[in-house]
Amino acid sequence: MPIDFTLTSSQVELQQRARQFAKRTLSQVTEVIRHLPTPEDRFRATRPFYEELVREGFMQRLIPQPFGGGGTGMVDMAIVAEEFYTQDVSVPLTMFANLLGLMPLFLAGTPEQQRHFIGPFLERSGAPLAALASTEPGGSANYRSAATGGGVRTQAVLEGQEWVINGTKQWVSSASGWDGKGADLLSVVCRTDPLAAPEHGVSVILVPGPAQGFTANRAHESAGHRGHMTCNFSLLETRVPQENVIGEVGRGLDLVDASFSPTAALVGVMSLGVMRAAFDFALDFAKTERRGGEATIINHQAVGYALVDAKAAIEAVRSLSYRACFALDQQDPEAFELALHAKVFGSETAVRVITELMRVVGIESYDHLSSPLAGLLQDALAFPLFDGGNMGVRRRQLHELMRQDGYDSTATIFHP
Repeated sequence: MPIDFTLTSSQVELQQRARQFAKRTLSQVTEVIRHLPTPEDRFRATRPFYEELVREGFMQRLIPQPFGGGGTGMVDMAIVAEEFYTQDVSVPLTMFANLLGLMPLFLAGTPEQQRHFIGPFLERSGAPLAALASTEPGGSANYRSAATGGGVRTQAVLEGQEWVINGTKQWVSSASGWDGKGADLLSVVCRTDPLAAPEHGVSVILVPGPAQGFTANRAHESAGHRGHMTCNFSLLETRVPQENVIGEVGRGLDLVDASFSPTAALVGVMSLGVMRAAFDFALDFAKTERRGGEATIINHQAVGYALVDAKAAIEAVRSLSYRACFALDQQDPEAFELALHAKVFGSETAVRVITELMRVVGIESYDHLSSPLAGLLQDALAFPLFDGGNMGVRRRQLHELMRQDGYDSTATIFHP
């Protein structure tokens, strides 16, 4: 195939709109939430920004066209993510968490489920929230474990025509909703057959909010992404209709894996956005600051080389992440591996690059009021940890892939 990184006219327009919105609106988020004392306060304070994002049509624009949205694929999502993340990480993460929450519906929902549950996210008004509730206390890296007390522990029992759900989840984006009563839609990963192997005993069940039996136990006080909220929540005797199960009963783990593949590529793009912001600040600093010397510090070889290395890393992450998104759009069989590499490489590169750029700036970079770099580093530290921690991605996915007898290391090379 021809190698072409040219955006379509529609994508160029989307890029410009996203860039303008980010600079005009999202750039204000950090200052608005800076001094608010609790995760709940900070999250609620982002609601006007999120509502404006919805009004501008970005939420609707990213939902795939077959489901009523305007999205043409992962590359569109990447374009928006890169521009948004140069100005703010919290409000964009709330938006992209919606897409993760809706992903099981995109992949395996019935037409009726899709019409009913996706509908509110197509409107250019309000502040709808969706979440994929997978992680549980104690961690979920071994979510396929069949050991007693391991794997998925949230239970769903079919009683008559209803699923009755009991369990606790944590680190779930936007799960508490704006008012603490629950998101508009939770896609909850549940064990539906405790006697079956996890591959045949776990399902994804839709829980619309506000749900009976939902309790937000506590919000996490995260180091970065300060305006985005994740929480620990419980479902106690929560009842939903039998038809709220997505796809085939018992095959939920495959659905979870398929849902996280696209978002892995997006984590690479998110990492790219914060690196861009850090680089632009450090470059401007180097071109304007003398730090007591005769010349601006960009004239010093060590500073110049550090900036060169940072820019090369940014370009490498962009190329890999966008290629992974393009492969997902083309349904390339190697897209899964590329997306995981984009996640691991992009997220870990961001932490390293921002740290090196802080050394360029010096001690001023450690002051939140003088520089955005310390905050960007705190944001970047989440990327290797969320959406599947990199240690687990290496061990459970990439390592397992490479152990297979038929693994072909050349399959990801460009091909017809």
